[in-house]
Amino acid sequence: MAHDHHHHDQENAQHAHDHTHMDFAEMIPMLEQEAELFRPQYTEAAGWLRDQRTGTGLIVDAGSGPGVISCFLADAFPAARVVAVDEVEPLLERARARADRLGVGDRFSTLRAELGGGLDELEYPADLLWASRSLHHVGDQRAALAGFARALAPGGTLALMEGGLPMRYFPREIGIGRPGLQSRVDAVHDEWFGRMRDELPGAVRETEDWPALMTAVGLRHTATRTFLVDLPAPVSDATRAFVVTSLTHRRDALAPGLDADDLAVLDRLLDPDDKASVYHRPDVFLLTAHTLYVAVKPE
Repeated sequence: MAHDHHHHDQENAQHAHDHTHMDFAEMIPMLEQEAELFRPQYTEAAGWLRDQRTGTGLIVDAGSGPGVISCFLADAFPAARVVAVDEVEPLLERARARADRLGVGDRFSTLRAELGGGLDELEYPADLLWASRSLHHVGDQRAALAGFARALAPGGTLALMEGGLPMRYFPREIGIGRPGLQSRVDAVHDEWFGRMRDELPGAVRETEDWPALMTAVGLRHTATRTFLVDLPAPVSDATRAFVVTSLTHRRDALAPGLDADDLAVLDRLLDPDDKASVYHRPDVFLLTAHTLYVAVKPE
């Protein structure tokens, strides 16, 4: 399970299925790049959660990906043990290597499991269960939330990061193609996202009212807060490199759903030899926001 997800529109069912299937192991570089770049946001969120808790013994990162955020949580809670849970072994391998490299390996472990029910395999109940943009990769989100609730110790906290605002890299008018490119790309992505959800095993449509769903599984919603990522132009080399990676992923994944003109513009934006590309533009920025919903299990 990973922390990011983009893809697209096809003409036949098999083609659509191929493109809505996500190979998270192949996405490792982008997942790590993004989480590192967004570290201030995640650190701020972890600090906010820490201020609401008197102590945390076990933290579970449900859908940990390559463990970047798991390690941020280990830093924020220096007395806690951290378990990174994911269903993709190469991601867990990266998480273990990262924890060892950062000196937190002695209180860091991994569990290979599906989020739909695999948290029942945890040895101990969690004091804090973090799930960052992973729940929507589970067909039955309500059932998964009920599993999260079971995995919490009495008084334990669920921190669910879902939704927010899509990433923006450019102004509306970029001097090539029709204005509003990113809004059109987002519309194609939204169509893809709906198909991705519908094709998941045991898919159930839910109104994405996360506090209501938390309440429905027996938790008490206590807070909602949105964390901003605001990296204005001129951006750092690391930010520019991430925009290239992210935009390349979107271009490749959404290509069948994009019109020819927009596809041509994306190709120019990703051409290192084109002066209008991301590589050379002075107006590139990165702006997005992620919303965190917090609930507590009654004691």
